[in-house]
Amino acid sequence: MQTKTPINTNPLVKFIQDIKQANNSRQKEIRLPIDQANTIALTLGQVMSRLEGDLELLVAAYAEKSNNDQEIVINLDGGSNF
Repeated sequence: MQTKTPINTNPLVKFIQDIKQANNSRQKEIRLPIDQANTIALTLGQVMSRLEGDLELLVAAYAEKSNNDQEIVINLDGGSNF
């Protein structure tokens, strides 16, 4: 079984804190050093890749368990029970 290493989300947490601080002090803009912006972008990429991989595993597991021959019944009552 593959073990997933934890993703260091500290750059995202710091970025969110910077945004909150800027909002609280009514700043109109935030400037980031390119190193910090790169770190945030890489962290977001890791998080999104992990989520996408987890979603694929979840969908595959659901597809294995579901029965495609299952009957689906839809009742239309014209909105009388609305």
